[in-house]
Amino acid sequence: MIVDSHHHLWNYSPEQYGWIDDTMSVLRRDFTLAELRQVAASSGVDGLITVQARQSSEETAWLLESARAEDLIRGVVGWVPLVSDDVGEMLASLQSDPWLKGIRHMVQDEPDDRFLLDERFNRGVAELRDTGLVYDLLIDARHLPAAIEFVDRHPEQSFVLDHIGKPTIRGAKVDPDWERPFRELARRERVSCKFSGVVTEVRDDGWDVDTIRRYWEVALDAFTPSRLMFGSDWPVCLLRAEYETWLRSVQTLTSGLSPDERSDVFGGTATRVYRLD
Repeated sequence: MIVDSHHHLWNYSPEQYGWIDDTMSVLRRDFTLAELRQVAASSGVDGLITVQARQSSEETAWLLESARAEDLIRGVVGWVPLVSDDVGEMLASLQSDPWLKGIRHMVQDEPDDRFLLDERFNRGVAELRDTGLVYDLLIDARHLPAAIEFVDRHPEQSFVLDHIGKPTIRGAKVDPDWERPFRELARRERVSCKFSGVVTEVRDDGWDVDTIRRYWEVALDAFTPSRLMFGSDWPVCLLRAEYETWLRSVQTLTSGLSPDERSDVFGGTATRVYRLD
């Protein structure tokens, strides 16, 4: 079984997806359920978790509706305005939806590197504690020190680090500004990690499995297979790789693991952490 823990859907418009800039022309179109079915079928993927791509309650409602219409989608990581005074009521209205598995805020786009420590934001995250919802950490490597403090403020909350914390991948050495705090964050047992979105962080012109291998080895050592999960980050991965190319690369990286460990990375961890049916 393969569960892709991280992909997106959208009906594209420049106004709603401002983060898709002029260098990302391949993403400037709709990515639909119909195309997703084809991609999953050709790659042998059995289930997927759909993740928000814009900070909109309307998008979250649309993703949940899409999940109800598509057996491949096992859950949704949506968005709510966590800094709102009404966030508790909003979560209460969404909590009964069995397809909602987590909440995410696009912290990587916040200008303040310590946004995660904002008091209003933390009050909102505290509201997740009794809902059973996971909080997905979408951050760049520069946010990792604040992420450690943030996680420590919420000792009963389950977290997932998206895209291994988005290191800067360049040359032959592992990004030292990423590795140290990444390993420290991994010491928190309530944090799991998606091996996703890695290829788009490569700054060199080309990449191969060995380019990524150094980061896989750090992630594997820090989190172990029981807290690592495969994710494609489709369609964003198309900036550097086709879906199947990325999947086969991760399958190559995991070839030395035991069957049970591979099972964790390719579905077991995501199923446990997100409480997938």
